[in-house]
Amino acid sequence: MEDDDDVPTLSSETFAALQEFYAEQRKRQEILEKLESKQQLTENIIFEENWQLSQFWYNESTVQSLVKVVDKCLQDGEKVALISCPTLFVPVKRQLENRARVNLLEYDRRFEVHGIDFIFYDYNEPMKLPSDLGHSFDLVVADPPFLSEECITKTSETIKHLAKDKIIVCTGAIMKEHVEKLLNLKQCTFQPQHRNNLANEFSCYANFDLDSVLR
Repeated sequence: MEDDDDVPTLSSETFAALQEFYAEQRKRQEILEKLESKQQLTENIIFEENWQLSQFWYNESTVQSLVKVVDKCLQDGEKVALISCPTLFVPVKRQLENRARVNLLEYDRRFEVHGIDFIFYDYNEPMKLPSDLGHSFDLVVADPPFLSEECITKTSETIKHLAKDKIIVCTGAIMKEHVEKLLNLKQCTFQPQHRNNLANEFSCYANFDLDSVLR
């Protein structure tokens, strides 16, 4: 008979982490099954903000404003890429009513519940993307997760690779010089706001007159 002492055991911390992982997996699967059963996205999927990933959700007013811009900028059959701004995905998808394609590029795999519209994206590897996406999006909306020169520089590589026309970037006002230099975007009057008040002032930048679209 083998000695029970040879059987590996998990520490309480590891066991708790494993339980949390499986619980999150079950939650994701339940949501996905619900969406699949209805054959459409009928509700926005908002997980808790993950501060370690620098995730901060837009407030409703900002969501509606950006949805309006996306809707007015796209023609039937065109495509929009949403980079690191998952709170926009379902509202944009609803508004477009399948007349245009929407892809969410996001590091957080919780948003895999969006199925084929989800594309895993890590800004640290800005060109690690499906080969058929180059210059294929009529509009790119991006919200780089971190207010750093490295993050905006690498995210800008992705944006320039994906975009064939219009670009919108929502980021901190302190990134203004970098955004203008890297992407040749202009600061808009419209300012994105978040559900939780953040210490940093945020701005919106675009290569077209975004403010006139909102008027």
